Amino acid sequence: MPRIRLDTDGPVVTLRLDNPPMNAFDSRQREELAACVRRLADSREVRAVVLYGGELLFAAGADIKALAAMGPAEVRGWNRALQRTFDEVARLPMPVVAAVTGYALGGGLELALCADYRVAAQDAVLGQPEVRLGIMPGSGGTQRLTRLIGPARTKNLLMTGRSVGAEEALRIGLVDEVVAADSVHTAACAYARRLAAGPAAALEAIKEAVDHGGDTGISTGLALERSLFTQVFGTADAATGIRSFLEQGPGKARFDGPAREGAETDHDTEGRTT
Repeated sequence: MPRIRLDTDGPVVTLRLDNPPMNAFDSRQREELAACVRRLADSREVRAVVLYGGELLFAAGADIKALAAMGPAEVRGWNRALQRTFDEVARLPMPVVAAVTGYALGGGLELALCADYRVAAQDAVLGQPEVRLGIMPGSGGTQRLTRLIGPARTKNLLMTGRSVGAEEALRIGLVDEVVAADSVHTAACAYARRLAAGPAAALEAIKEAVDHGGDTGISTGLALERSLFTQVFGTADAATGIRSFLEQGPGKARFDGPAREGAETDHDTEGRTT
């Protein structure tokens, strides 16, 4: 049976981890994840992706039993491959939303960190407990977590190995929205549909400018922003949005692309607790 499923709902695709009972990452699941992510990256129909582990949990990390049987060279190769796959998730051109239920630990949290927006259940538990095994995160935890919540908070989580609940995760910026446990996937899909209804070229450019510009100096980042702005300005989506502005004026103008039908337009994007 496949360990990764792709469920399509119009322009939104849910990439679901399906490796019970804990969705632990082993070589087979990583290979399937990489193959699915490449399919999504090449698709012209997919406008947003939701990462989901199911109703009970997101993912509890790597397959420790399999890792324990590896020597240093094997571990290095396995880690390199997993890090590369997660990087491909982070570099998907369309918006990615993580729907976090239950546990998101170790590699599970590192995968969620690859998303652009994270919706968590009220009873979700997130953490990087690797230090308790005498090891450390190896698939983006030290880097993406630092960029998201800052070095001091990152060191606290990584050095103690402690986990945080959804409310603390929201407070420190680790997740962006907290909802009832049975509403996580619905809320994540609603946000994804809203983004999928927007101008694809502009969304892709914004993601590139923020993600790549943030890893450079301000001058290089501004140059990247200027280049991307110029490219986006010449698209059909920009012509549509600007025409709407000129015809309807400020406050009423809105992008009205072909994928807007059925979009959720009133979804709260500032982070909330339901």
